[in-house]
Amino acid sequence: MRVPEVRLVGPSGEQVGIVPLAKALELAQEYDLDLVEVAATARPPVCKLMDYGKFKYESAMKAREARKNQAHTVIKEMKLRPKIDPHDYDTKKGHVVRFLKQGDKVKITIMFRGREQSRPELGYRLLQRLAEDVADLGFVESNPKQDGRNMIMVLGPHKKKTEAMAEAREAQAARKAERQALQPGRVQHSSADGEELLDADEADEAPEAPEAAAEEEAPAEASAEA
Repeated sequence: MRVPEVRLVGPSGEQVGIVPLAKALELAQEYDLDLVEVAATARPPVCKLMDYGKFKYESAMKAREARKNQAHTVIKEMKLRPKIDPHDYDTKKGHVVRFLKQGDKVKITIMFRGREQSRPELGYRLLQRLAEDVADLGFVESNPKQDGRNMIMVLGPHKKKTEAMAEAREAQAARKAERQALQPGRVQHSSADGEELLDADEADEAPEAPEAAAEEEAPAEASAEA
């Protein structure tokens, strides 16, 4: 900076005022901070005392979190035939349901071949059937229309992409917590006074029952009598 004075902002955001540049550098050295120009077009320029390395790190983390939560509009495509087999229809419908649950749009394309092109009502009825089957997850964003040999319809999800992503993260965290809860970490030992819970490591080191010890000593006494 080649200006004689700057408007200085303190480390906590307090207004120090207009001070000579040399004074601002002296304060930065005193506080062991950096003098950062935050408004170069102002007259005089605005500078702030801050830890520039920490500032860059926090900015990078905020940008990373913003990218993580950013929702991109994605259009998936599913192709069907007018005379599709019932089993194949259920499979295709399952994919459409999954896409809509993820918050994505789905482009449904009915492909006509040969004489099927003279029966567009078959494709229209199939698209209407599919729209009704997934009505609880999506809506018809673009009505069926003929495009050459194909008939196209676009389904939009009821849930926004951000909501679907949040629900997916919550479900993943719940599954992880459930798996951790099901991991065997404690075993149960019963005694005459009641039941006692021991850790698995403690169970391995637990003393043997008196009955077992008596059975081990019995052969030794028998051999002594012999």
